[in-house]
Amino acid sequence: MGQLDGRVGIVTGAASGIGAATARVLAREGAKLLLTDIDDAAGEALADSIGGAYVHHDVTDETGWHGVVATVDRNFGRLDILIANAGIGIMGPVVDMSLADWRRQMAINVDGVFLSVKYCIPAMRRGGRGGSIVMLSSVAGLRGSAGLAGYSASKGAVRLFAKSMALECAQAGDGIRVNSVHPGIIATPIWTKLPPGANAPLDPDKIAASSVPMGKPGQAEEIANGILFLASDQSSHVTGSELVIDGGLTAGRITRLGG
Repeated sequence: MGQLDGRVGIVTGAASGIGAATARVLAREGAKLLLTDIDDAAGEALADSIGGAYVHHDVTDETGWHGVVATVDRNFGRLDILIANAGIGIMGPVVDMSLADWRRQMAINVDGVFLSVKYCIPAMRRGGRGGSIVMLSSVAGLRGSAGLAGYSASKGAVRLFAKSMALECAQAGDGIRVNSVHPGIIATPIWTKLPPGANAPLDPDKIAASSVPMGKPGQAEEIANGILFLASDQSSHVTGSELVIDGGLTAGRITRLGG
């Protein structure tokens, strides 16, 4: 307990799933948080439960980022942690994907992360004691997958953006570390939010049973615990790295023995 005492953070896409679990874990460890999402009811309820603040914000809205940073300054006076979590997944063959869906996915998953960094790094630098940026990518950002080409493209972009920003911050000597997290099959509400026509809803338990070496999906709090490590001083010499939390999915395949 108390790994993040005195720290202030922003968590985007915080109303459910990995974002909500991350907010709970970081708050438990002493962080003061500003949560952002477009699901106001869930976001406000979570902020109330952890003693944080909430603002409605679409991460692709550049103007809105001014208000997010201003709210952090007004409420907490500094910024130490950014968890760029907001994202969507659109499945299906590329030949069947509309340009509008491609652009929407890229806007949220890539442009939203770009804007978060663009406007939060100056706030961290004003604080004068560095900070930690954690970008949520995916195992889909590490390897290709049929039916997930658009999603993989967006998450692969996040992976390399994190590495490049880690180098920019290191070159600036500002003490800000930047890393990416790559969840595998995780039991979160995203599986029920896939758009019609994408064989939705999908069952993460069934998918994990057939593809994940550990035989089960991960839980949102298990990802949040990894994010806590990157946000805390326990990872003080870690930047430009990938934290893969996937139950062995990207390590390879196993043959399950009977008995």
